[in-house]
Amino acid sequence: MVELYTIIHYALVFYGYALIVYIFMSWFPGARESSFGQVLTKICEPYLEQFRKFIPPLGMIDLSPLVAILVLHLARAGLFEFFQMFLF
Repeated sequence: MVELYTIIHYALVFYGYALIVYIFMSWFPGARESSFGQVLTKICEPYLEQFRKFIPPLGMIDLSPLVAILVLHLARAGLFEFFQMFLF
């Protein structure tokens, strides 16, 4: 079970880093059109769309990725508490 926790934990950490890279790619013109950008778009957009439905942008600033990263962090913390309660 510890291995399962480790796999899920690192998958969520990796996904968080992928979201951060995807967000920074929006600052560079044409970065999302590259092959790497297209892969990140396929990975990150379905998750970010869930937050964009409820959080409108403030002018030119989109706060939904920040909320998405916060929710991902809370999910990792909840996963830790869940496994700690049942395994450790």
